[in-house]
Amino acid sequence: MSGKDELPSTSTWGWYKEQIGVQSEYSFTSSSLLEQINTTKDTSDFLWYTTSIDIKEKLQPGEMKEVFLSIESLGHAALIFVNNKVIGFGYGNHDDANFTFNKKIKLSQGNNSLAVLSMMIGLQNYGPWFDIVGAGIISVFIIDINAKRDLSSQEWTYQVGLEGEYLGLHKLSLANSSLWTSGNDLPANQSLIWYKTSFIAPKGNGPLALNLASMGKGQAWVNGQSIGRYWSSYLAPSTGCNSSCDYRGSYDASKCLKNCGQPAQILYHVPRSWVHSGENLLVFHEELGGDPSNISVLTRIDQEICAHVYQSDPPAVDSWTPDSLFMSLIPEVRMSCEQGWYISSINFASFGTPTGQCGQLSHGTCHSQNTSKIVEEACVGREGCSIPISTAVLGDPCPGMLKSLAVEALCSQ
Repeated sequence: MSGKDELPSTSTWGWYKEQIGVQSEYSFTSSSLLEQINTTKDTSDFLWYTTSIDIKEKLQPGEMKEVFLSIESLGHAALIFVNNKVIGFGYGNHDDANFTFNKKIKLSQGNNSLAVLSMMIGLQNYGPWFDIVGAGIISVFIIDINAKRDLSSQEWTYQVGLEGEYLGLHKLSLANSSLWTSGNDLPANQSLIWYKTSFIAPKGNGPLALNLASMGKGQAWVNGQSIGRYWSSYLAPSTGCNSSCDYRGSYDASKCLKNCGQPAQILYHVPRSWVHSGENLLVFHEELGGDPSNISVLTRIDQEICAHVYQSDPPAVDSWTPDSLFMSLIPEVRMSCEQGWYISSINFASFGTPTGQCGQLSHGTCHSQNTSKIVEEACVGREGCSIPISTAVLGDPCPGMLKSLAVEALCSQ
């Protein structure tokens, strides 16, 4: 069970819109497409590639030339802008970071700006030749009905990092800076924008998390400390899940999948040691677009634990001794809360033929009426407990049948 605290109203938010393309005095030019990792030297996840596309043919007033833009990248992701307007986002995957972005675009007569923000999403640290795996843009083509134009070898202007990174917008020292815009008209669903607000941490010592389901992709900071990247808009594959699941037999990564088609992650942990009483600064750099007004801070109030053990299951390994007869040992249910938490109640307990999975257990045709009382006496108020799967302890509601003990308990602080 979780507690939920909404963040402040939109009037208490500040924002800073990142400029598109090269804005820094640290920019430089090259007549080729540069590899990203060697260019950024691990100082930033971002590298701007900017150039111009010159349409020489004469067009009628208001007429636009439609062409096909093709950008090939070694990874990991890229935001593409034409004439300062975002036209798309491309990315690779875990198995193959390479991707090709293809899209029809419209260009006007004369010079048109093309800006590609290439993004890293971590660095590989194992595997064959991992140290020479590259990243960034490797080819750019403009294609129309008459020709295929290679932009790769024309002059490109580069900038390592974002303007907000150079300014240090995530730092506590800039929380009240005039760089931030504030007001009631909080912009939402915009790419390359920084947000900041403050929050009061929920009371208690339970773990904290941010629910970022309303956001797209970016990075978050709490009191100047990065809690890491988020990518809430990244969806798990829509196929592969089954309504029923059986873990028996051989196992592989595709077995018993759940939440197909849902965001891969929406909850992001915030260490309790990073927050304090009073106001805490929260800063986001949103890359794709999201709605920060729907972010909430969660804390865990209670924790459910469960166990289901059969009479025929092997006993706990730590009960084995060289002198003991394995078959004479009795299996047992063992449950424990995390350190500092205690079993506060027993939500379900049945010895007999209980059915279902954790969270959805129910009594079977055979059930010992004293089970709940026995389990409560053994467990409630303790950090952990164990109950032997024995008819001498739990009774024998159905002699001659294979029985099991299923327990669901609630841990609280």
